[in-house]
Amino acid sequence: MTTLTAPAGLELFEGLLRGELEPPPMAKLMGMELVEATEGRVAFEAEPMAELYNATGTVHGGFAATLLDSALGCAVHTTLPAGGGYATLGLEVKYVRPITVDTGLVRVVGQVEHRGRRQATASARIVSVADDKLLAHGTTTCLIT
Repeated sequence: MTTLTAPAGLELFEGLLRGELEPPPMAKLMGMELVEATEGRVAFEAEPMAELYNATGTVHGGFAATLLDSALGCAVHTTLPAGGGYATLGLEVKYVRPITVDTGLVRVVGQVEHRGRRQATASARIVSVADDKLLAHGTTTCLIT
């Protein structure tokens, strides 16, 4: 009988980049594509969709929050050994500009700022790919489990 073990964090993301692994359902739902992964850093790109508009005629803030949360957590995940885990303790999001369909493709980059034995912090920024304008940014603290 063969026992499967989860790959180390960075190995998981490298497998996703090579297309060897299926993206998680949330990434598919949000239209997120992993475009970069190194230890302590990941980047996703996504196209804002009209289906995500709120009553004010802009993309719901949850879109940006989800992109940030994903990039932040995944950046931490790249630092974990095989079988390692983490849990988000806090997420802070700052919205800078509204996101609409006209914004076009956006890119979020998450970067680990500190990785200790039991805790990690990370920061992330969402920019429009067309003009590199900052749209939102955020930070997280994660518990290493």
